[in-house]
Amino acid sequence: MKLNKVNFNILLNKKYTFENKPVVAVGVSGGPDSMGLLFLIKEWNKTVRGNLIALIVNHNLRKESTEEALRVSILLKTHKIKSKILSVNMKKIKKRNMNEARENRYNLLLSYCNNNNILHLFLGHHKDDNIETFLSRKVAGSDFDGLQSMSDFSVREKTCIIRPLLDFSKKDILNFNYQNKIPYLNDPSNLNLNYTRPKIRKFLNETSTNINNEIKKEFREIKENSKFFNIMLSELLIKNIFFTSKQNIKIKFKSFVELDNLFQEKIIKKIYNTLFENNNFIRSNKIQLLIEEIKQANFKVFNLKSMLVKKTTNSLVFSKKM
Repeated sequence: MKLNKVNFNILLNKKYTFENKPVVAVGVSGGPDSMGLLFLIKEWNKTVRGNLIALIVNHNLRKESTEEALRVSILLKTHKIKSKILSVNMKKIKKRNMNEARENRYNLLLSYCNNNNILHLFLGHHKDDNIETFLSRKVAGSDFDGLQSMSDFSVREKTCIIRPLLDFSKKDILNFNYQNKIPYLNDPSNLNLNYTRPKIRKFLNETSTNINNEIKKEFREIKENSKFFNIMLSELLIKNIFFTSKQNIKIKFKSFVELDNLFQEKIIKKIYNTLFENNNFIRSNKIQLLIEEIKQANFKVFNLKSMLVKKTTNSLVFSKKM
């Protein structure tokens, strides 16, 4: 499907549900991806009579960061787009790596959305970004969950995160921007080979077509099979639940310990994300430690990242630590 205003509006209205006259935010860096998305959302927003704001994050990682954020804000003002600059607190900058920067960005964006009753946050990730994420996680030894990479829709801290460009390539977006004369700025950090993602991008650009196609094929197969895996996992969880509430989830102890280790780990992750309404990363080794403890005859209680796991006579109770 070609990326244009008509097709984008059809995709958005068909795939997602919005309230009447929705209030939406778009994360904007000033680069071609987020600017292309912003102008698409701006046109769609007119058709639904919504309210739009662009959120610009100043990471404060370079001395030019503040000036660059202001340049984006001024550029948007000339196109009559309301914007807000969110600056990362210098105390939050410790490791100065991409993971920390990503968490700081999400924390600022989600906090602003929550404080201003914005239900929908749009982000400009595209198909090439997802391949890069897949490859970086594969190199890092991620499990099946991690290799699924980014999804087009997720909920985090009561905010719907929507990535409507995941079916479009970088080339599609650049062509759309060129045809519609959409301005954008280039982020110099995208060329910094001290970061993992630019290194992976460089590898993908320089490697052979055959290798690129193999990587894309493997990623596509994982995405397709993940649907069946997640259905099976959900069915297993539903089948073994005794009780569920906002504070507690109780499952059958005997059935749980009889499951394969992989399913045990995935069920614990799913329960954690359900209780805490987020997609926080929990290290696999921590979950495996919990599983080993659960199998011990004298197991009573375990604290996993603010989630208490207790054993009763015939059940396991997962609850938020008060």
